[in-house]
Amino acid sequence: FGAFYQSGQSCISTQRLYIKEDIYDEVVNALVEKVKSLRMGDPKDEQTFIGPMISEKEATRLEAAVKGAVGAGCTVLCGGGRRGSMFEPTLLADVPDETDAWREEAFGPLLCAAKFGDFEEVVERANDSKYGIHVGLFTNDINRAFYAWNNLQTGGLVVNDVPSIRVDSMPYGGVKDSGIGREGVRYAMEDMTEIRTMLIKNVGTSDKI
Repeated sequence: FGAFYQSGQSCISTQRLYIKEDIYDEVVNALVEKVKSLRMGDPKDEQTFIGPMISEKEATRLEAAVKGAVGAGCTVLCGGGRRGSMFEPTLLADVPDETDAWREEAFGPLLCAAKFGDFEEVVERANDSKYGIHVGLFTNDINRAFYAWNNLQTGGLVVNDVPSIRVDSMPYGGVKDSGIGREGVRYAMEDMTEIRTMLIKNVGTSDKI
C-alpha cells in the first residue's frame, strides 16, 4: 500500500495517483474504503498500520499542506485530521497543481488522486515536477511500459506494482531535485572510489624502483 506504509515517511512513497477516467470512480471508491480501514495507533502493536510521524512539527506541516489544498478547491475523500504527531491517512481528489499537497514532497500519509484520459499526456503531467525518483505503472501493454521508460524523467520505473520498492543491489536514486548518484553496493563503491588515469609513452624497464 505504497502511500501509507511507514506512515508515508519514505522518499518512494506514492503521493500522486493517476487513474484512467473510465475506472476512476470504481478505484477511488475502493481506495476510500481501504484507507478508512487502516488502523492508527502504537507502532509496537502489530495491528497498527499508521503510526506517528517523526515529530509534531512535521505533522503540522502536512496538515497545513492539506488545508491549503482544500482552500484551493480540492476534495477530501477521507482523513485529513491530526492529533499531535498522528496524522490520519488522507485521500484527496482534484488537487490543484500549484498546491504544496501536489507539488511538494508530503513525506506523510497523503495520497492525491487525479483522472487521466490520454497516456502520453499523463506521462508529461507526471514529469511536471521538480522531483523524479520512482514511478509505478500498472498496465497490460508492454509498449506503454517502454514508452513510460523512455519518456519519464525518473530514476526508476516499477511496472505493475507501487513505486515503493527497492533492493539494496539496485541502482537506487533519482533525477532533478531527487538527488544525484545511486545507492546500492556496486554504485556506492563507485561513488567512494577515486578514479585515476595513468598514460605511458616511450618508456623502458629497469631492475631498480
